[in-house]
Amino acid sequence: MTDTDPTQTLLNLRASIDNIDAALIYMLAERFRRTKQVGQLKAIHQMPPSDPAREEQQVARLRALAEQADLDPEFAEKWFNFVVAEVIRHHTEAADGR
Repeated sequence: MTDTDPTQTLLNLRASIDNIDAALIYMLAERFRRTKQVGQLKAIHQMPPSDPAREEQQVARLRALAEQADLDPEFAEKWFNFVVAEVIRHHTEAADGR
């Protein structure tokens, strides 16, 4: 950070963070569009809303990615579990016809 004005540096950093947050929201929305399709497919074919084996594989994969990205793997796993809980809720609703 070579800016001599700390206020401007702060504003630049915050603008960058805001852009990243926006990208994350759009990526999450896209992810949920896909998981909604999965939920509908599962409901049509009377498949269970959750897939523990898949979730376990994903946790391992995301923890490894987090380590590569220098992100706390525990945080990555918590984030994934939070998202999966919402996905399962959507899949359960789809199965119940809601």
